[in-house]
Amino acid sequence: MKKKIYYWSPFLSPIATTKAVINSASSIMRYSKDYECTILNFFNEFCNFEKLILRKNIKIMNFYKINFSKYLPYRGKIKSRLSFVIFFILGFLPLKKILRNYKPDYLIIHLISSLPLVLFILFQFDTKLILRISGYPRMNYFRKILWKVAFKKIYLVTCPTVNTLNYLKKLDLINPKKIKLLYDPIIDVNEINKKKNEIIDYKNYYLAVGRLTKQKNFLFLCETFSKLIEENKKLKLLIAGTGEEENKIRKYIKKNNLNNNIILLGHVSNIYPYFKNSNGFILSSLWEDPGFVIVEASFCRTPILSANSWPGPIELIVNNHNGILYDSNDKNSFYEKFKQLENLDDKKNMQLNNLKYIKRFTLFNHYKELSNIINK
Repeated sequence: MKKKIYYWSPFLSPIATTKAVINSASSIMRYSKDYECTILNFFNEFCNFEKLILRKNIKIMNFYKINFSKYLPYRGKIKSRLSFVIFFILGFLPLKKILRNYKPDYLIIHLISSLPLVLFILFQFDTKLILRISGYPRMNYFRKILWKVAFKKIYLVTCPTVNTLNYLKKLDLINPKKIKLLYDPIIDVNEINKKKNEIIDYKNYYLAVGRLTKQKNFLFLCETFSKLIEENKKLKLLIAGTGEEENKIRKYIKKNNLNNNIILLGHVSNIYPYFKNSNGFILSSLWEDPGFVIVEASFCRTPILSANSWPGPIELIVNNHNGILYDSNDKNSFYEKFKQLENLDDKKNMQLNNLKYIKRFTLFNHYKELSNIINK
């Protein structure tokens, strides 16, 4: 009889974690006959991915017919907290019922993890609970207390980077033997190789990718490029993504007459040809864990300039080995390192180093590591 793995990862707006959940389940279904995977679609947050999920032979369990992500606010601290409370209330009894009736062997939780953690504190289940750290954990008083209590009943905690793993161990909330390193399943080799050859309209440009949020620091990137454009009017930057800072960035571009040099692409369904054809990929984020776009750019053999932000990028990029690092949020450092990227002589060696390094982020490697740690 196959073992059952359920995934819990409710969200209001699609983020990289969504892709990680689908890829994780996909890797297990592709490479193992011993498991069956189900994604819990409580609030119809996965409705836009349902065809993809089913195509990968992953089961999807639907509950509410309403797509709550269309109506609940996710911007602003107070409004997002309100949405969290609604998710918690509406999900409490259904998730308890699933755990009681279906008895999955493992429940892997990514987002809004406090709900399953509270359930495991209050009730006994036959299911083994695995907390997948998605992004660098911001520790407030409530989360620290909740984790300290809940971790007594948890089976495993997995971390996407060594830096996050070491940070979690220092908090001393759980037996360090229960904390495991598990790289995200970012690279689907066959899929990316098919998609990256699509024809696009742009040539001779640099690329930045991500949600237009404060974390991604795109306004800083636009400001630094503004000075570079004064020196080279042909310089072009494409930014792919949407988010709450879009209007602010557009106003800056318009005010400084940069419309022909800095182009906001909006949401791009297939980003890989943009990586492949760019002169270089630039990551300006204040933090990432680990930084999906760095890994994807690496696989597409794109030269990389990244902020030395913690915990992910500074771990992924070894300066002048598989990319170039600049001091995060430092314009002078950015100017200096960008010139180095422009005049890079040995791009091929850097690209090969990147390809060697990112093997750990393939779907097969993720399946192999996840299978090893849950079966120990």
